[in-house]
Amino acid sequence: MQSTRIRLTGAVLAIGLLASCGENDFERAAVGASIGGVGSALTGGSAVKGAVIGGAAGALCDDVNLC
Repeated sequence: MQSTRIRLTGAVLAIGLLASCGENDFERAAVGASIGGVGSALTGGSAVKGAVIGGAAGALCDDVNLC
């Protein structure tokens, strides 16, 4: 079961990295929230906290020249 979670988490993160090239902050925040929520849920954490952190990271990544 643990290796399945690791594989799924890796797949979600890989897809997210490919799809994270949003055109504006809203698109990047939506992708970040999706990845954060799903990734956190797959690893046994809180999906809501993961979505909030991922959304914030997605919205701000352009401001700090990371994406």
